[in-house]
Amino acid sequence: MHITVFAQTQWTLDKAHSKVKFTVEHMMINEMEGEFKSFDGTFISSKPDFTDAQVNFNVDVSSLSTNNEMRDNHLKSDDFFNAQQFSQMTFKSTSINKVSDKKYQLLGNLTIRDVTKPVTFDVTYGGSVKDQRGTHVGFKATTIINRFDYNLKWNKMIEAGGAVAGQDVTITINAEFLSQQ
Repeated sequence: MHITVFAQTQWTLDKAHSKVKFTVEHMMINEMEGEFKSFDGTFISSKPDFTDAQVNFNVDVSSLSTNNEMRDNHLKSDDFFNAQQFSQMTFKSTSINKVSDKKYQLLGNLTIRDVTKPVTFDVTYGGSVKDQRGTHVGFKATTIINRFDYNLKWNKMIEAGGAVAGQDVTITINAEFLSQQ
């Protein structure tokens, strides 16, 4: 019997070619977008299809930007993230399932403030390329969370009967990772 063993590969985030953003419904008529400018991530995997990947990702909450200082300060306050007390959002994977050739479901635990809940990211693998720095791989990961589940509970009603900010938040991570192995 012949068993092939792959070496464990460490992948580090190429921050210059990655982005973490979010969208939320605003006043029931539009979407408001924002991003986090400071974040980091790694994963290790010994399988070439990444089905054993162990992913860790963290976001500096105080780096939040919606291009509106007053709104950013409100989002960083205790009404939402409380960036002063809970400075990091974290994600730690528990498993990854290959759905098709370039599609995966990444399961794990997302911590925002002092609340940790399981989430599933739908992941699209963009491919890989080698250059003088090593091997690059790209992924786009998306999930939708209910912000109320994470104590991001500020809510103000408008005359039409809906909320100023929707409860569902779409998180999208475009990530490029690099391995020098």
